[in-house]
Parts: sequence; structure tokens; C-alpha cells
Amino acid sequence: MQLAAARVDPAQSGTARTLRQYYDTLLDHLGPQGWWPAPTRLEVILGAVLVQNTSWNNAALALKRLREAGLLKLSCLQRASPARLEACIRPAGFYRQKAAAIRSFLDWLERFSDGSLARLFARPAVEVRRELLRVKGLGPETVDAILLYAGRQPFFVADAYTRRILSRHGLVPPAAGYAEVQEFLHRYLPPDPSLFNEFHALLVEAGKRFCKRREPNCGACLLAAFLPPADSDEADSNRSGELAAVATAQME
Repeated sequence: MQLAAARVDPAQSGTARTLRQYYDTLLDHLGPQGWWPAPTRLEVILGAVLVQNTSWNNAALALKRLREAGLLKLSCLQRASPARLEACIRPAGFYRQKAAAIRSFLDWLERFSDGSLARLFARPAVEVRRELLRVKGLGPETVDAILLYAGRQPFFVADAYTRRILSRHGLVPPAAGYAEVQEFLHRYLPPDPSLFNEFHALLVEAGKRFCKRREPNCGACLLAAFLPPADSDEADSNRSGELAAVATAQME
């Protein structure tokens, strides 16, 4: 997939070029990641909830059990008892909380768009995001995964892997939070759902392989060439400059 030009001022295009280089490098070496690994919008949404605080393998096992139980249709899922739903998703861990979150989402969907995913994603994306964030059990990362992968809306999922890679490369501060990093990415990348999809998936894979939380393997990392020198002030100046630009944009 070709990466379109970012919508930023020419004076700020250096950061956009850097992100394009990250994307191109990861795509050239890792190839398309094929996310999200689910055939229907409902499965994407359920997967986004089930993968919270666990591995995808555990979430996939829970989805498999839901499929075997015939609960991957909205009408069937809505009629399922709490006990039956909890039993199916137990492999994903925190199954009571996740079952409650799924039930809260289904109730909200009925109120907000008459139980229709098609109607849901036809509504303004900013409105849908605002309302989804009010659903108990759905945080920003889960909501943005739903919007991006099920709704094809341009919200970058600024998860822990993304934040770790960008902070270690001096683009954002180490303590930058989810909203701060997402705003940074939205500023310097074009609002393209396909790009956000692939770039997020590539960053996750790079994070899993190389940019680990405790023992990063920087020497083998595909993005090693972009790391600022360890003894320079470049990382600090980059972090302060880029986040100042984001803060300015938020106030405009």
C-alpha cells in the first residue's frame, strides 16, 4: 500500500517523513500483517474486548468457543444468559468483567443504533467514539480498535507497543499517554484507515520481536538505524518540540 502525504505544514514535514520511513521499512521486511484476524464486524468487536489484558491466542480460543456455541450472531449473543457467555469466554481471563462489558456494549448498541452495526458505523465517527467511551468496560484502546478495524474509521490505536517504540526513538516523551501519542500520530499521518490498520499492526509486531519492555533487542531491530545517538540531546529536543506542536494544535 502506498503511503499518502501527511496533512501537516511544510515546516513540520520532517516528522511525517520519519514516520513514512518507519512504515516503509517495517512493511518491506515484515510484509502485510493481515489485521484484524476476524471475518465479521461482530467478531472484531468481541476480539477487541476479549484481548484486553491477555494474549491474542487466549482471545482467539474464547472466540472459537463462542462460534461453537453459535453465539457469533448478534441476535443469539443478545439472548445468551450471563452464565453461558461467561463459560464461553473463560479462556480470555477476567471473564466476568469481559462478559459484563460485552453485555453493556450490546445494550448500548440497541439504544444507540437499534442494534445495527451498519447503522452504528454510518453515524459520525467522532460521535460514535464519544458515546462508546461511556460504555463500561471499554477504554480508549478498545474503542479505537473497534472503530478502526470494525468501522474502518481513522483512529490510530496508540497502544503500549506504539508508545514504547516512539518514545525510545525520541519522538514522544517516555511518559506520554494514550491520547497524547494518538494526537501526535493523527497530526503527522494522513487520516487513512488502511494505513492506520497496517502501521499499527507492524508496530505491534516490531514491539513483540525487538522493542520488548524489559530487554529490548535494539541491535537486531529493523528500526535501529532511526534511533538517536544515546549520548546526544536529540531525543530530548525531539520530544519537547513534537509535543509542543501537538499541544499547539490542540489549542487551535
